[in-house]
Amino acid sequence: MKRFLYLCLMVAVLMPLTSCKENYSVGEKVGNLIEFTKKGVIWDSWEGRMNLTQTGMNTSGAPFQFSFDNDRNDQDSLVQILYQAQVEGWKVKLKYHEVWGFKNVFNNRGETDYFIDDVEILDKDFANPLRNMGGTQGHVVDTVWVVVDKAEMLKHMHK
Repeated sequence: MKRFLYLCLMVAVLMPLTSCKENYSVGEKVGNLIEFTKKGVIWDSWEGRMNLTQTGMNTSGAPFQFSFDNDRNDQDSLVQILYQAQVEGWKVKLKYHEVWGFKNVFNNRGETDYFIDDVEILDKDFANPLRNMGGTQGHVVDTVWVVVDKAEMLKHMHK
């Protein structure tokens, strides 16, 4: 009975190690960067957060968090592109893969399990669509201004 329990324990410990996947999922996300920094306590890594967009508008929900893989040395140009994209407000497409299991258990590769493989610039004027329209006048689409007058509101509430 003891041997059986030891065998079960060994299988339970070793099974996750054999099922680790480098490319658990692969995908693309589109949006604009809200944070891109190099940070870390023991291992420094480039980390970022991106607001996702859908049909030109920001979507609601949590930002997509990603890392650059510390195990790769060929990503300096992608880091520079994303750094500039954050400063300029560009809309970008990030191609990534997600790891699973013990591939990043100590966060030595990055703080997240989503690692960037490629970056594509989609729109350099996403943050300021009126920049290149010429002149100082322009128009904004899909903007609504609401002014609430407390006195009017109270007057209608007391009727």
